[in-house]
Amino acid sequence: MERIDWIVLLGTLAFIVLYGMYKARGNKNVTDYLKGGSESNWWTIGLSVMATQASAITFLSTPGQAFHDGMGFVQFYFGLPIAMVIISLVFIPLYHKMKVFTAYEYLEGRFDLKTRTLTALIFLIQRGLSAGITIFAPSIILSAVLGWNLFYLNIIIGILVIIYVVSGGTKAVSITQKQQMGVIFGGMFLAFLIILNYLPLDISFNKALEIAGANGKMDILDFSFDFENRYTFWSGIIGGTFLALAYFGTDQSQVQRYLSGRSVKQSQMGLIMNGFLKVPMQFFILLIGVMVFVFYQFNASPLNFNPSAVKDVMKSEYAIEYKALEAQKTELQSNIERQQLAYARTEDTSEKEVILSNIAQLNNTEKELRQASKDIIKKANPKAETNDKDYVFIHFILTQLPRGLIGLLLAVILSAAMSSTASELNALGSTTAIDLYRRNVRGKSPSHYLSASRWFTLLWGVIAIAIACTANLFDNLIQLVNIIGSIFYGNILGVFLLAFFIKFVKSNATFWAAIITQIVIIIIWWIDLMPYLWLNVAGAGLVISLAIILEIILNNAQNKIATE
Repeated sequence: MERIDWIVLLGTLAFIVLYGMYKARGNKNVTDYLKGGSESNWWTIGLSVMATQASAITFLSTPGQAFHDGMGFVQFYFGLPIAMVIISLVFIPLYHKMKVFTAYEYLEGRFDLKTRTLTALIFLIQRGLSAGITIFAPSIILSAVLGWNLFYLNIIIGILVIIYVVSGGTKAVSITQKQQMGVIFGGMFLAFLIILNYLPLDISFNKALEIAGANGKMDILDFSFDFENRYTFWSGIIGGTFLALAYFGTDQSQVQRYLSGRSVKQSQMGLIMNGFLKVPMQFFILLIGVMVFVFYQFNASPLNFNPSAVKDVMKSEYAIEYKALEAQKTELQSNIERQQLAYARTEDTSEKEVILSNIAQLNNTEKELRQASKDIIKKANPKAETNDKDYVFIHFILTQLPRGLIGLLLAVILSAAMSSTASELNALGSTTAIDLYRRNVRGKSPSHYLSASRWFTLLWGVIAIAIACTANLFDNLIQLVNIIGSIFYGNILGVFLLAFFIKFVKSNATFWAAIITQIVIIIIWWIDLMPYLWLNVAGAGLVISLAIILEIILNNAQNKIATE
């Protein structure tokens, strides 16, 4: 990185932290600290909700996902607008009516303390893990690509977030997320324009889309009922709706964003804004990944985008074997470029079909070479991470973008990490302070609970850093976060649906149904019985069914005792 990149990167991050601390100073009580004084307008809420979900993982993993597998991942978000409407009509009015600080407060009023505590603990476990991953994700990738120390990078990102979240609370999170989203949108849009500018002169945007489509990257909709396929229209509409309902409706990191709204209408408008913009935003990020794929059809790309994995091979006895694959890849690249240019330039339909067949064969050969490279990497280092999806976009940034813009895109990645982590720490601190501490330690002064909220937020910041420092890379980071959520979210959503709509079910039946469901869902995930998106549907359905059955059994038992 050049000096200008460091100036842009450090200047952007410093401005966000200092601005957040300055604007959010003067919290006087728990309401100010945890709900931002309930002063947020709808567009602040909308941007804050988007920023909370759009972590660094989104901007690192999603383009790589599209590079390898195409646009089909966008189907994952199809259920989100539906969920936003349901939450706006059902969840938000109830939360505002009861004037709760956390989503789990509502459950005590509907059920009892143990149900509230159980759901709060489930949230703390899954969100605590996710907070560590949102720090770890950019750290592991930036450390591998730039050679920065992973341990210190985790600590630096965590400390930057802790500084303004602990000092400013919810208001600091919401204010800084507006700046962060501005940096993110600006940086990604510039990256997209530069990719198009780097394509050959006779490859227009329409031609680029045609090339991507010819290579299977523009297959957006899959209406098949293949249960083994993770991303289909049906899994997105059904499983995605349940996941979004659980995440935006019951996860405190999101609930806290719209609880800060000055009115029910402002909170509802903020969520609807997110529902309208989220799918197009994810489509655009995936499209960037597809354009990176098109760019590498005309430019050399590495066999594996993970530099640390390649470094391990080059130091091993398999270096010659790996270099031989690289030589084959270089020769193959020339053929791919010629065929792609020929396909883009010809208007003859029959000729296009022949060229398309050739391109398909060349791409299959390239996939075989990439797989062979992964096999060699594993032989050189059995512990090495061979999946390089998360490294595709950062490789493009560092090797292709002009100086100055590199710093901006790195600021985008770190800003996204900070915004998502800030919301998570804010929510973890508030849930611990309100649902566990204040509920059991009564009679203290407002300043005491304000201080406790800050200390719990700091504690979770330290825990998140510790998790980040001990984490391991998964199949794909964006999938890892969604898998963790899917294991827990369906169960919590089911409890809330019972609370809202099935009034005859009482606390004991709900409590034990939730415990049994969580154990069953973890087992189902462990034995890989279904794609993770469907775990949300299974969890919600199972806890509702079990609670109804248990309630009937308990009622029959009580009636039997009463008649004896």
